[in-house]
Amino acid sequence: MRVITGSARGRRLNTLPGTDVVRPTTDKVKEAVFSSIQFDIEGRRVLDLFAGSGQLGIEALSRGAHSAVFVDRSPACIDIIKQNLKITNLSDKAEVFSGDYASFLTRCNNKFDIAFLDPPYMAGILVKALQSVTECMSDYGLIFCEHPSDAPLPEAAGDFTKSKVFKFGGISVTMYKKVLLKNE
Repeated sequence: MRVITGSARGRRLNTLPGTDVVRPTTDKVKEAVFSSIQFDIEGRRVLDLFAGSGQLGIEALSRGAHSAVFVDRSPACIDIIKQNLKITNLSDKAEVFSGDYASFLTRCNNKFDIAFLDPPYMAGILVKALQSVTECMSDYGLIFCEHPSDAPLPEAAGDFTKSKVFKFGGISVTMYKKVLLKNE
């Protein structure tokens, strides 16, 4: 795993061994997602929910995001995220929270412009997390959900609608955008 471009370009990131706790997003998937929003990252506030190694939020920071919040319930993942932020010299733009996604979202007072949701596939919590995160998003926010291709997501979540689906064999990333009324 490495940072693809930006201020931390080429830096190798740490991850936990095996795939029991963390299933890293492949460079191919990451590149496609970030290419689709390359002009929408600078100055944005990012949420990396189910952060694992923190690679998605770190990639956004490296590409000029204003700040990123990393959330994971695994203490081992929290340690890895902190190591990776130090390796990339991006700690000053980041906040790291240890705990359950639902607890974080319930008490969250922030508004995010970009959110990455990549929970454990078999946990069955992605749709619930997607519904919950919409309350923490800005009016021009984008939500990216990584999931198995054979487990499609709903067309809408709150005021957000499915905008695009990136497919990579057995993995898909679904992007949601907020539906704005003409006078908004």
